[in-house]
Amino acid sequence: MGELTRGERAAVERLDAARMLTRVERWCAINSGTRNLGGCAAMAEALADAFAALPGEVTLIEPGAAESVGADGSVAALAHGRHLRVTVRPEAPVRLLLTGHLDTVYPVDHPFQTLTWREAGVLNGPGVADMKGGLALMLEALLALEAEGARFGYDVVINSDEETGSFSSAALLAEAARGKVAALTYEPALPDGTLAGARGGTGNFSIVVRGRAAHAGRNPADGRNAVVAASALALRLHAERSPRLAVNPARIDGGGPNNVVPDLAVLRVNFRPADAGEIARAQALVERAAAEVAAVHEVTVEVHGGFNRPPKPIDAGAARLFELVRASGADLGQAIAWRDTGGVCDGNNIAACGVPVVDTMGARGGAIHSAEEYLIVDSLRERAALSAVTMLRIAEGALA
Repeated sequence: MGELTRGERAAVERLDAARMLTRVERWCAINSGTRNLGGCAAMAEALADAFAALPGEVTLIEPGAAESVGADGSVAALAHGRHLRVTVRPEAPVRLLLTGHLDTVYPVDHPFQTLTWREAGVLNGPGVADMKGGLALMLEALLALEAEGARFGYDVVINSDEETGSFSSAALLAEAARGKVAALTYEPALPDGTLAGARGGTGNFSIVVRGRAAHAGRNPADGRNAVVAASALALRLHAERSPRLAVNPARIDGGGPNNVVPDLAVLRVNFRPADAGEIARAQALVERAAAEVAAVHEVTVEVHGGFNRPPKPIDAGAARLFELVRASGADLGQAIAWRDTGGVCDGNNIAACGVPVVDTMGARGGAIHSAEEYLIVDSLRERAALSAVTMLRIAEGALA
């Protein structure tokens, strides 16, 4: 290790790699796919028990309201699991936010359910990197700092719906970010430790098109084809894509027998805006295109959804935090780099609150969201050390 203070070195020496691996193995045995509410509940309880070792208040918070649009155009409430919040020393003058998610992308009936050693030091399993490994090292870093007499304050928020957009936890994240000097989020780093820098935003829309049914042979002119109208809308939106605004019409639900003019279609479309200006352009585009298609095809168009992840630029505050993480890594013998990415996460939401955030403080690993997902086990202690030193330096005013 390089130029670490005595306190930093003491905290790092307290980190227990075996304990972190045990947590990962235990937590990954719980299937907590976002829609598996029973599994999410079990995972939340396990985390609440583990994080109770910290000297703060542990709360399981009911999810906020969220909705989904069905293939039949109906709008229904969408259930989510509870979110975990831990609050430690809220009166402290320096307060941090640490976030993660307990959900995975693997449903309860997914075949990928078990842990396997791919080779020595590389563990394959559901959620090992994204992000139960990150949760394990986050907790270990905090336990080490508390054992060394930490004085700064912090909130930990672990939500149950990050993998599907954080719709039921967005308000919680925004409230928890208030008053924080910085935030660390425990999405996995790349296999070589590279962090995510700037991120674009994202928006998801379900657009319900209602036409008029008719016999496809006897009186087709009396019908108003909802599938054709939805397709025309998809083409209009897709034509407006640019290097700074990706537009992906992903699916059209609707239609029926070949001899019936379809009276219902639901278009699903995703936008990836590079900045706030592109969000405004996309919103205007959706409104204009919906109105034009409704008029030309004589159908009704209902737009549901919106932009749930604002873009995350690297502003001056974020640049200072990245530099602090880089310097902390250098003193630990870790070369830290970052690069921009098109992916999104809760770091987008936190940055939109004006709080600088590094959102890939988790373990090193790869092939996430697939049955090949893996964790580089040595990175648990390595990245816990990076978190511990970074948090100590923030507490000592390194960002001021």
